[in-house]
Amino acid sequence: MALIVQKFGGTSVGSIERIEQVADKVKKHREAGDDLVVVLSAMSGETNRLIDLAKQITDQPVPRELDVIVSTGEQVTIALLAMALVKRGVPAVSYTGNQVRILTDSSHNKARILQIDDQKIRADLKAGRVVVVAGFQGVDEHGNITTLGRGGSDTTGVALAAALKADECQIYTDVDGVYTTDPRVVPQARRLEKITFEEMLEMASLGSKVLQIRSVEFAGKYNVPLRVLHSFKEGPGTLITIDEEESMEQPIISGIAFNRDEAKLTIRGVPDTPGVAFKILGPISASNIEVDMIVQNVSHDNTTDFTFTVHRNEYEKAHSVLENTAREIGAREVSGDTKIAKVSIVGVGMRSHAGVASRMFEALAKESINIQMISTSEIKVSVVIEEKYLELAVRALHTAFELDAPARQGE
Repeated sequence: MALIVQKFGGTSVGSIERIEQVADKVKKHREAGDDLVVVLSAMSGETNRLIDLAKQITDQPVPRELDVIVSTGEQVTIALLAMALVKRGVPAVSYTGNQVRILTDSSHNKARILQIDDQKIRADLKAGRVVVVAGFQGVDEHGNITTLGRGGSDTTGVALAAALKADECQIYTDVDGVYTTDPRVVPQARRLEKITFEEMLEMASLGSKVLQIRSVEFAGKYNVPLRVLHSFKEGPGTLITIDEEESMEQPIISGIAFNRDEAKLTIRGVPDTPGVAFKILGPISASNIEVDMIVQNVSHDNTTDFTFTVHRNEYEKAHSVLENTAREIGAREVSGDTKIAKVSIVGVGMRSHAGVASRMFEALAKESINIQMISTSEIKVSVVIEEKYLELAVRALHTAFELDAPARQGE
């Protein structure tokens, strides 16, 4: 008998019909002998609806009260699923984050889990019940309802699995696993049988939307095996694990991630003096703008050109801050570009293979795609290119690294 934590997202519980289907799936697992804890999101679109209601009252809702209202979405789905399970003869009980005592800090709308009291859940499991828990929410030490931020139900599932020392945390979603890249861009993309936490974390941070980053970090920290599965299609999904299998068949690259939401800013003719990077990026950071990639070039006239990327939504704000900085430090000009994209190759196999970056650059050169910026880490290489070449670049790299070749034995 295994202890499994299953998490179902908003599309999986988006209607009564779908909740009934989830109940059928849970019943099937329970009949196979597994102990089950089920974590649910609100119905798809419900959290946005609740936020819109709050914003009809005020443009800036009090964070504590916003948590009170948005946490009701999950309360509806957990009660409905518990009812559906009982109707099927499966003993079940639902709990909010407060009832389970998922203790968090007091950072409303983006709280972090501090501790979970698992006694109540263990008692119910021992009594033969399926325990249904509201995702996305907790309670602080003062008894205030808190929420974990967008995608927080994934984090709830992983945190419960860690606290209960579950055999596996299964994330049910609208895809049947993690793919080598987005199948909508590359139809030959393949589902991965297995991927490491490290690779998944890089892919999630680089634009892959399958899992929320915090949940992957949490799973890696506590070594909770994660499996991504389709809510309504049978299949093995993708297992995310700490295990790095060293073998001849280990692919160099596991996947290709991309992000269209990038914008680039350049400040030229900056006096090349110590501390210039801080003078440029300090005001950007003070404006709460996150910087991604950075390139600095020193010119022959003792000036430097400094280029960095930000999220496209932050471009206008960052441009304005940079214009002020340019005037203060005597820079020559500020320019920007919102029509760029970032493409990244990810794989733990890079550690043991030389020439991966040059192979990437060669594949892009063959398609006459110019590289504007480069960033590397131990298991990834990212490049910034013109947005119009994004899909061509992803397809070229997918082929160059043999990701769209027939699946190897065991994959």
